[in-house]
Amino acid sequence: MKKLLAIVLTFVLTLSLASALADAVTIAVPNDPTNEGRALLLLQSAGVLTLKEGAGLEATKSDIESSKVEIELYEVEASTVPSVLADVDFAIINNNYALDAGINPVADSLLIEDAESPYVNVVSVKEGNENTPEAKALAAALQSQKVVDFINNTYGGSAVATVAEPTDGYDAEVDYEDLKGVVITVAATPVPHEEVLKIAAEILAEKGVILEINVVTDYVTPNEFVENGDVFANYFAHQPYQDNFNANNGSHLVTIAGIHVEPMGLYGGQQKDLAALGIE
Repeated sequence: MKKLLAIVLTFVLTLSLASALADAVTIAVPNDPTNEGRALLLLQSAGVLTLKEGAGLEATKSDIESSKVEIELYEVEASTVPSVLADVDFAIINNNYALDAGINPVADSLLIEDAESPYVNVVSVKEGNENTPEAKALAAALQSQKVVDFINNTYGGSAVATVAEPTDGYDAEVDYEDLKGVVITVAATPVPHEEVLKIAAEILAEKGVILEINVVTDYVTPNEFVENGDVFANYFAHQPYQDNFNANNGSHLVTIAGIHVEPMGLYGGQQKDLAALGIE
């Protein structure tokens, strides 16, 4: 009899847990520290949840103090978040991966960051290379008015140029005659970084400098490539991510230019509006 009662109680408890989980709002978020923290800060700014005091840019779900509704976070690799959108109520997606998946961050997002954010996407090289002619030439091309106009005219607010004083594409301190025929290798994710680099490549080509773009689809190998010397630079991540990567991996990545910001957005999967999150 006791055994039967234990079985019944276990069955009831299992049903209760399943019911509780069914009532939770499921949200897929990137699982790397800075982007998960960024996603949680977006939810906090919208009033969906409150983070514990002191939780910073690297907050995780354990830092959630309270929320309007019960939330179940699914932490997955940033590049795979778009692929699980249909299986969850909502997903918070980095804009480069949203764009790459054919999602329009401005038109399709239910929540989106203010473009004024600390998450500026940067160009990085290995420490020791930041003052080389190659670094200066690359930075000047990417901080050019031509690139600024391309970003702002192409992405409709899903990527916003942050260059305060655009260049004409060139650095007066660089002897471009000495750089003729030099190949500058850069690792980048597809959208918008590869596309922006193609504009920079056109600028550098006018001086005989070759920009070779190596496309990657994750957030780790571009930094490993630079650290190991496989490529000269990379352009794919925001500054807090690079700082975190250096701290956790003992790498020596140095920023040579900030180019743009990509406001992170929340998108509807099985839910098509914000009512499930307690937002009218």
